[in-house]
Parts: sequence; structure tokens; C-alpha cells
Amino acid sequence: MEYDFIVVGGGLVGSSIAYGLARQNYKVAVLDGGDRSFRASRGNFGLVWVQGKGADFAPYAQWTGQAAGLWPELVAELANKTGLGIDYQRSGGMHFCLDEAEWDERVQEMEQVREHTNGSFEYEMLNHAQLKKQIPQISSAVLGASYSPQDGHVNPLYLLQSLQQGMDYHQVDYFPGQAIDRIEAKQGGFFAHSTQGILSAEKIAICAGLNNRRLGEMLGMDIPVVVDRGQIMITERLQPFLNFPTLHVRQTAEGTVQIGYSHEDVGLDDGSSPSVLKKLASRAVSMFPLLARVGLVRAWGALRVMTPDHNPIYQQSANCPGAFTVTCHSGVTLAAMHAGPVAGWIAGNCELDLINHFSADRFDVSTD
Repeated sequence: MEYDFIVVGGGLVGSSIAYGLARQNYKVAVLDGGDRSFRASRGNFGLVWVQGKGADFAPYAQWTGQAAGLWPELVAELANKTGLGIDYQRSGGMHFCLDEAEWDERVQEMEQVREHTNGSFEYEMLNHAQLKKQIPQISSAVLGASYSPQDGHVNPLYLLQSLQQGMDYHQVDYFPGQAIDRIEAKQGGFFAHSTQGILSAEKIAICAGLNNRRLGEMLGMDIPVVVDRGQIMITERLQPFLNFPTLHVRQTAEGTVQIGYSHEDVGLDDGSSPSVLKKLASRAVSMFPLLARVGLVRAWGALRVMTPDHNPIYQQSANCPGAFTVTCHSGVTLAAMHAGPVAGWIAGNCELDLINHFSADRFDVSTD
């Protein structure tokens, strides 16, 4: 076999897994798509987010909290190996509530997450006066916010660049522009047939986002993937006014303001639409009136990789042992978990009790 591992997919999820395997001294190859591939890594909000995650699924609440806790170590490690900064900040994050109904719903979600994590999740609810002290530019239309010191944010493109340079540091072979035609399990390993040749490895990890269902079927796995479009707008650079990331509005280290948080079921259409952008802009201005006077630089849509219950799938094929999939939409938040414990689990070097909760078997589908 040419490699110990083939990782299919070179976005944030695949790059995190490949980097994590390579730093364990495995010989790794990454087969990545082309420029026209649907790439969630280019369209996400850059949040390292804990609050609200897993409110209806305790293992995910615990998993997310652990992942966020691993981030400082990953940031330091990547900086040491690559010399790159990724604009990571753990300043805490806020979720704004515009009325009593949103406030009550948020309190319930926060308490559920705290209960699921045996009290390790930290949060507080800030009324408008308390919020105004933290963010003077906030509108009177905002009733208050939930705040968690465990939240943070990062530049997702810098993160992807740093992971890929980290892969280069560990001598990962990266093959871009690959369309995978067939994956075969035989002779004690796996053969990936692409448009540019055949690679072989003892094990394979499918981290190809929306393509996971098709590729998983070749290895006896039924991986349910749901497509969800989100749209984002970027403003011109402004003087710093927002020191906390939020789900709807985030000011980047460069000073631009990122506006988003939409969900659409439109199939494989990653475009943008004026009606949705108008709604996003209207909500952002209702929170921060100063945004009504700023210029927009660009807007785009991207497709999220979702599962039916919005929780990750970590699966080894029962029919083809050594074939794994990682399917999730929180590639930023979970990056440190993927580069660390999950890569160790795929390599067979560690046991993760929580990971058993994320099998695709929970959807009552065949995976053998």
C-alpha cells in the first residue's frame, strides 16, 4: 500500500483529520475536489461556538464543549509549525434576543445545555442595560442576550490555510482537482480511483461533505446528508465596535462586518437572493443602527453539510473495516477535536466513549 491513510476531502474537516493523522507519523494522502466543488469551508461564519449546541442532544453538548476547550492548544501548535496567525479570539459570544419569546426560549436552551454538561457549560443572561455596557452601539430594540465565555471566533480561511501548511509540514501528499469515480476495498486496503489515477492505503476517511453519501455507499455506509444554504454579506471596514462574536453579526479582525444566519432548502444552489439578503440586513440594522450607513462589499451563498438531526456522524463501516466517515456542519468548532481525539480514534490509538453516540445507526439506516 502506498499510504497508511487516504483522506477524501480537503476542506476544514478533511484537513483537520489529515493533519491529525500526519502528526501521529502516518503517511497520509488527501484527495481534494476542484474549484467548482461545493465548499462549506469558504462560506461559514467562523464561530467556535458552544452555547446552544446540543440543547436537544446531550452527547453533542458535551462533545462541543470539549472541542472548544482544545482550541488554544491547536492554535499554538499551528502557529509554531507554520508561523501563521488565524485571528482566533476566545472573548465569549452573544446571542441577541429581540423579544420576550426569544428570551424565554434562549433561557430554556441554555439551561438544557448546562444540565447536559453537568454544569460545566457557563453562561449568563444579560438584560438590555447590562448588554449596553458591553456593547454601547446596541439598539434599544434588543431586549438582551445570552453570553458564554466559552465561545470564540476565528478567520476560517486562515484556519484552512494553516491546516494545509501544517499538512505540508508533516509531508502529507495533497492532490487537488480530484473527482473520485470509485473506491474499492480489497487486498487488505482501499483503492481510490480518481480522474488522475489510483491511490491505495490501508485505511480511508471520507470527509467530502455533500459527497459523503455517494462515496459512503461504495464502502457499505448509508450516510444521510441534508443540504442547507446560508447566505452572508460583508461590509466595508469599520472602526472596532463589536468585541464579541454573535450568531447574526460578527466584526472581523480586519474591521469588516459579517452578517448572516439564514437557512434555506434549495438543493444544490449555492447562489444568493435579494429577498434573503434584505432580511439579513434588516435584522442586523435593527440590532446595530450604525450599519444602515455602511457600504456592502460582497455577498454570497454556501451550502452547509447537515444531517437529519443536525448532529455529527462518526462512522466506521461494518462491511469494510478501516473505512471511516466524518460528516458534520461545525467544521470550525470541531476542528481541534478532529485534529486530536478523532484522528486518534480513526488511527485506532484511543477510545472515545462519546463518539458511539454519533453513529449513523441512530437514523435506523443500514451501515453494513
